[in-house]
Formats: sequence, structure tokens, C-alpha cells
Amino acid sequence: MLTDIQIKNSKPTDKQYSIPDYGGLSIVIEPTGSKIWQHRFRMYPNGKEKAFVRRSGYYPTMSIRDARAWRDNNKELISQGITPSKKYAKLKQVQTDKASFKDMFDNWHHTMKKQKWTDSYANDVEQRADLYIHPKLGRLPIDEITIHMVRELLLEIQDTGKLDTVDKIKGIVTRVLGHAVSRGVVDINIALSLSPDLFIKKKDSHYAHAKTPLELKEVLLKLQQVESKQSVRTALKLIPHLLLRPSEVAELKWEYFDFDAMMITIPAEAMKIKKKIHHVPLSNITFLIFRNLKSLSLDSPYCFPSPTNNNKPIVAESFNRAIRRVGISKEQFTTHGNRHTAATIIGNYLPHIRRDVVDAQLHHKISGVSGIYNRADYLEERKTMMEDWSNYLNDLLT
Repeated sequence: MLTDIQIKNSKPTDKQYSIPDYGGLSIVIEPTGSKIWQHRFRMYPNGKEKAFVRRSGYYPTMSIRDARAWRDNNKELISQGITPSKKYAKLKQVQTDKASFKDMFDNWHHTMKKQKWTDSYANDVEQRADLYIHPKLGRLPIDEITIHMVRELLLEIQDTGKLDTVDKIKGIVTRVLGHAVSRGVVDINIALSLSPDLFIKKKDSHYAHAKTPLELKEVLLKLQQVESKQSVRTALKLIPHLLLRPSEVAELKWEYFDFDAMMITIPAEAMKIKKKIHHVPLSNITFLIFRNLKSLSLDSPYCFPSPTNNNKPIVAESFNRAIRRVGISKEQFTTHGNRHTAATIIGNYLPHIRRDVVDAQLHHKISGVSGIYNRADYLEERKTMMEDWSNYLNDLLT
């Protein structure tokens, strides 16, 4: 059976070709890039077998669901001895004042983007909806969407093996329907009735990280061997010390620094957990590295500018590419796993540092009642912790 992903990923070639669905239905990919539905069938006029081909609407204007309905309608006519018309009759569009799912999505999306989303996150949500949701549900009046439609959408994505995407799309649909309920457009959020047992649960996994001082030392020694551009090379030396996510390190700006206070202050919009600024105390070691780096700055707003564009930062993906070249395998360590490494090693080998202080420096989101009432910043303790952690890393190397 065809899926929207297969059709969207199909590329035009010099000659037209078709991708089969079932029951004689297929999608034809034209050299121009157009994608048109086609139905092949056989009939027996005058007692002789004859092959027929009928074409209908273009994808995505005509969805997979609509195309299958058209094919089934053709089969009904064939069973009655009626040859389906060569001319495709478009589905009649009923004028309605009802809000469609797309209308409600746009309203919800605009509201969330205005309130607290970053542009990059808003774009991610919009792209997922355009790719997976709107082709199926976008045109439908939101009060006519059934639990069966949502279930079919999610199971179709699950069949492609993208279990993370299933969760994300389910979350978007649920929140849009919840938005509709809160505005009195629909009475109930049918997505909440979907049993979690219906979907395959993704196995919990963590980014590869060093779990012992010996494993960490091996990683640190190899990081000293990185021979990439200066921005990548320096960032990789600092990542273990800063306890930031790779993208947050890559996108550090000089405007965040207060060298007199030995402090980096990252604004809320630059952090994964939004609406909260994050302080990163500089240890003596990281202070010297950044101060020297600043003296070599080529008038870029970024600490680690791209080698091809001084006004853009390096990309976080370049970190893992660099460490692979010095023999650090993806099963051994990833830069995304660096924070797991720090939490593990500090917890087991630096017992004088309290877990609350570590969590605060890792900028973890605290759930439940504790997350509501615990506003302690532990900044003074974090300054001591960052100094102790940098010294510990340096001691492992020396």
C-alpha cells in the first residue's frame, strides 16, 4: 500500500513511471514532477477481454483516501457492467462555514508561536503538519474528524517505522483538537480516547556516553587529537566543561559573556527549555580558553563562526563528524551524550556536589510539584561545581 511518504519522496525521471497501490490503483510520476492517479482494470465487452486505463486527479490535491474511493467507485460501476467514464469528475466541494482542521491548526500554531515558541520550533511543527497531517485531515471540518481517521493516520506513519514521528504527530493532533475544545468549536477531544496500547512503544535509549573515569579519559585524550577547523577543535575541547547541549555550544555569542564576572548568560530563546535564561559560570580553565579565543575573533558575533560564513555559527553535526575521524565510535561517545557523562561521573565520583546543583547547571526541567515551587538557582554552588568539574577533567588528562 502506498503512503504519503513514498509519494512525497518519489522524484521525477526522464521517463514517466508508476508506483502501485493495490486493486489496480497506482500513482504516475511524470517527468515534469506531476503526480497523477491511475486505475487499470479489465472488462469483457462483447465477450472479449479488454484492458482499460483511467486517470483522475493530481496528488496531493487528490489524497490517497480520495483516490482509493475513486477506484472503489470504478469497481462498483464495473460490477454493474458500466465502463467508468474517461473524464474524471472532481468531488463536489460543499461550501461550509465550519472550521477545517487546517484552520484550527493555523489558529493554534499562531497562538503558540506568539506566546512562547521559537521560530525554529514553530517551523518544525508546521513542517510536520504539512507533511503528515494536512494531506489527510487538513481540509476536513474539524467537528467531522473521527477517532478512526486519527488512528489510521498514526498507524500509517507507524508502518514506516518512524515511532518518534508517531508520538509527535499524535501530540500535534491532540493539542489542536484540545485547542478546538477550549474555543467551543468541538465538544470533545477524540484523540484523548486513543489507547496507547495501539502503538508500538519505542525502546528507551540514551546517547552513547562515558560512564567511568577511565572511559572519559580515553575520550578526552582523543578530543585533543581533533584536527578540524579552529572553531570545531576549540568547541570540542570546551564541550565537556560547559555541560551545554552541542547546539547551544555551537551557537554561543560573545554578547552572552561577562568576562569580569566570569559568566555566560544565555537568553531563554536560545535554550531548549524555553522562558528561562541560563547561567554558565566559567572556570579558570574555560575562562582562559574563551579569553584567548576572543582575542583571535574575526569580528564574528559567534564564538565559533562557520569557516565559510563569519556571520553564522558552526553546525553541531560537525562535532560528531570530527570525533569519528579520531576513532571515537558512535557506540562509545557522542557529543549529545556529554551531559549524561557529566551527570554520571559527578554523581559517582564527586559526591560533595549535590544532585540539585548538577540538575540546575544541566538546565533540566523539573516536573511535578517540585518544578512549580523549586525556584532555587544555586548559582554560588554552581560556580564551585564548575571549577571542581573543570579541574577534575584536567586532572584526568594530566
